[in-house]
Amino acid sequence: MIVIGLTGSIGMGKSTASEMLRDIGIPVHDSDATVHDLLAPNGKAVSAVGKKFPDAVKTNELGESYIDRQILGKNVFTDNQKKKTLEEILHPMVWKDSNSFIELMKKKNHQIIALDIPLLFETGLEKRVDVTLCVSAPPEIQRRRVLERPNMTSEKFDRIVAEQLSDAEKCKRAYYVVDTGKGFDDIHEQLVQIVEMLSIKNIQN
Repeated sequence: MIVIGLTGSIGMGKSTASEMLRDIGIPVHDSDATVHDLLAPNGKAVSAVGKKFPDAVKTNELGESYIDRQILGKNVFTDNQKKKTLEEILHPMVWKDSNSFIELMKKKNHQIIALDIPLLFETGLEKRVDVTLCVSAPPEIQRRRVLERPNMTSEKFDRIVAEQLSDAEKCKRAYYVVDTGKGFDDIHEQLVQIVEMLSIKNIQN
């Protein structure tokens, strides 16, 4: 089985690529979705995160504790030490969940799967996948996409980009690069070609 590590900077179209891979028939593990589940009511990370960030703990109408991600984000956005503390809690849990996903896909005899990991290169996880795929787009398209998001500002966008590995460096490190700046049909065609190449490679091995 070939494991693709899918990554890309904010606003580059990674979510779109993930959905298209699923449509092509490639199972995708979404790291961001896993984090949401971990912080949701009765999530496995609520207790540990709550001990470090008690002001982010809230209770819903059913009496279940959860982490308010907006409050949590404000805690860690400008404090690298707090961000590191949070990552030390969440990253092992996300990787454990992805490992379970990989084992399940093996049992189901899938030949190709993908792990959607925003900080693939930043966290060194490219060593744990077989090939890496980076989505990219021109800077002006990236900025426009991100600034269209709710509660996003130019200052916040610039800070996020500054803290991530540059798009150029990610593309340089990636085995495959998908240009998402030319429309959905073009993205889909690029992904189909990559999956076809990997399928041939898998057969040859």
